[in-house]
Amino acid sequence: MMGSDGDGDAPLLDDKAKRMRDLLSSFYAPNPSMLSHSPTASSKHSTPDDINSSSFDPNHYMNILVNNSNLEGLLKRHVDMAAEIKNLDTDLQMLVYENYNKFISATDTIKRMKSNILGMEGNMEYLLEKIMSVQSRSDSVNTSLFEKREHIEKLHRTCNLLRKVQFIYDLPDRLGKCIKSEAYADAVRFYTGAMPIFKAYGDSSFHDCKRASDEAIAIIVKNLQEKLFSDSEPIQVRAEAALLLKQLDFPVDNLKTKLLERLEHSLRDIQLKPEEIKNASPSAREVAILEFVEAIRAFRVIFPDSETQLVKIAKGLITRDFVITEEYVTTRICAADLLGVLRVIWNESLLMDEVLQDSALSNHFLEGAKVAVKLYVESAFSQLLLDISDCLLKILKRDETEEYSLETALDASTKLALQGGRNLLLDVCKILDDDSGIIDKLREPIIDWVQEGLQDFFRQLEDQFQSFSGKNNSSATQIHGLTEAAAFAGLVLVLAQLSAFIEQTAIPKINEELAVSFSAGPYEYGPAFVPGEISRKFRSAGDKFLQQYINIRTQRISLLQKKRFATPKWVKHKEPREVHMFVDLFLQELKVIVNEVKQVLPQDMRKHRRSNASSASSKSNSFREEKLLHRSNTQRARSQLLETHLAKLFKQKVEIFTKVEHTQESVVMTIVKLSLKSLQEFVRLQTFNRSGFQQIQLDMQFLRTPLREIVEDEAAMDFLLDEVIVAATERCLDPIPLEPPILDKLIQAKLAKSLEENTSSS
Repeated sequence: MMGSDGDGDAPLLDDKAKRMRDLLSSFYAPNPSMLSHSPTASSKHSTPDDINSSSFDPNHYMNILVNNSNLEGLLKRHVDMAAEIKNLDTDLQMLVYENYNKFISATDTIKRMKSNILGMEGNMEYLLEKIMSVQSRSDSVNTSLFEKREHIEKLHRTCNLLRKVQFIYDLPDRLGKCIKSEAYADAVRFYTGAMPIFKAYGDSSFHDCKRASDEAIAIIVKNLQEKLFSDSEPIQVRAEAALLLKQLDFPVDNLKTKLLERLEHSLRDIQLKPEEIKNASPSAREVAILEFVEAIRAFRVIFPDSETQLVKIAKGLITRDFVITEEYVTTRICAADLLGVLRVIWNESLLMDEVLQDSALSNHFLEGAKVAVKLYVESAFSQLLLDISDCLLKILKRDETEEYSLETALDASTKLALQGGRNLLLDVCKILDDDSGIIDKLREPIIDWVQEGLQDFFRQLEDQFQSFSGKNNSSATQIHGLTEAAAFAGLVLVLAQLSAFIEQTAIPKINEELAVSFSAGPYEYGPAFVPGEISRKFRSAGDKFLQQYINIRTQRISLLQKKRFATPKWVKHKEPREVHMFVDLFLQELKVIVNEVKQVLPQDMRKHRRSNASSASSKSNSFREEKLLHRSNTQRARSQLLETHLAKLFKQKVEIFTKVEHTQESVVMTIVKLSLKSLQEFVRLQTFNRSGFQQIQLDMQFLRTPLREIVEDEAAMDFLLDEVIVAATERCLDPIPLEPPILDKLIQAKLAKSLEENTSSS
């Protein structure tokens, strides 16, 4: 029955102990029949093979044991039963020994009790007799002292009354001593203790005492008010003064109103100075804010019901701070400056919020910060727009003494458009990356404001460009009171190239950075930045500005042509002696145009192919001129018109109104084509004699060489010059051209004169 491992020993020992107790109980039980009928016993002794039951059958038990166990099991069972028998004998001996000792002790105790209880009854009777004697004597003493005790109590009451009367008479002196020692709490306690007597007898018996006491209390009330209004007194002293005034039934609410007004008035001197925030040393404002917080704490102790008014004053202070902040952000500040101001206001709000619990000052700060940050973003875009506008307007304001080229203006404006936009986004990123927790709740609104601000910025910039170009003004050259046509043309050209730069470079790069740093969800506070829409606007505006520049320059050249053909009478024109001054003015205009275009527009990187038609045309012209030398003047006059029409059939057709590209070559060629076409139309409106026709021939022939250095498409240029000569031929009464030697001589004379003038001027 003994287990081999430690875990099996505990159940076996428990069973053994239970069986031991049951055996001993059954042996010592006074009524074994009752034990055998218990539920436990009946459950245990229900089988004949249970060795511990009363119905145990040895033969039945042995039969079961022999049938169910082998020899080793029987031997083991024999050893276990022998050990159990030995243990039972040992336990039985110990139990008998212990019970015998207890029986002996109980016998000795009973013997002692019998010997001690014999004299106890007499002692109890003696004690009762003594108690009755003491009670009778106590009754006799109470009876004999009753009258004296009543008299003593009466005298005691009289003494107390006399003490109170004496206290009333001594009260003015006591109050005076308290005033000298500033023991105002004792004075108030004395006075409030005497108030019932003064109310009952103050007008009769104690009239003088009451009057003197009231005068002393008036002094005390005055001193308490001074302590209450004194900023130098500690908070506890001021709170104690308010409590004492309340005990004296003084109207403290009136004092609270005055103190709150005084506190609010003192805050007007606390002005937020953003320029001083960068200083590390504590400013006078920080000291004033700490004093204000202490004042709030004192008010809450002195006037517990004043929290609503204190919260209102604190919110008013934060509101004034944000009004100053809104003015500050409209100046040129960086994100660090704005964050510095917001941190100061935030820390002050936290200090006040610790004292004014449940005041929601943080929410009030959040509302103000939202307005300030939004205004900062809007102001930053406005300043960037103003910088670009100022940079462009310098083109109009330049004079002879001020060197401000179109190239400089374009470089500065492109840098502002791209780098200025990038810097603005980086500045706002610094605000979003702030780890102080000030603007955690404003992160999504700020992203929306940046998206909306960029959209509005580029829209306003495009509108500004339109305004500068004169689209919205009555006069195309009247801009801000400046009427310099040349400067205005340069401005329009810069606007064209700047619009192309914004559409091709600035918007894509800004959109990339925007996608990385300012990606957000639904835009609750404004529309998202739509780069496609803005790009279309600037692409259209750039094309319009470029065309406007071409129109301005061609119109100026047209004015020169108009003056040229309106001044002389071409029917009576004299024989040409030199190239007309109109050619010089025309070339000067083209030189200015080329200079402006080279500063602003890029070159066409594609390979330009010059047409060989020019050489063919020149060969055909020289061939015709050689043939003309051998003809008579009459024959030349008759066949000139026929030959010109036949030559037009074999020349390449030139398109005048083609799409203009943002390149130097395209713009210059377009202006030249339009100018020569305009010159052709002016020629068609005139009637020429032979000398007038020859003057046109000389001017056009001289233009061929300088124009070849300017334009790329020589074939188109030669074709248009020939068209001018053909138009003059058609409108001439006697279209006999100059002979080539004379033509070359006049051209060479003009070239020599021009070279001499250039040398002398340099």
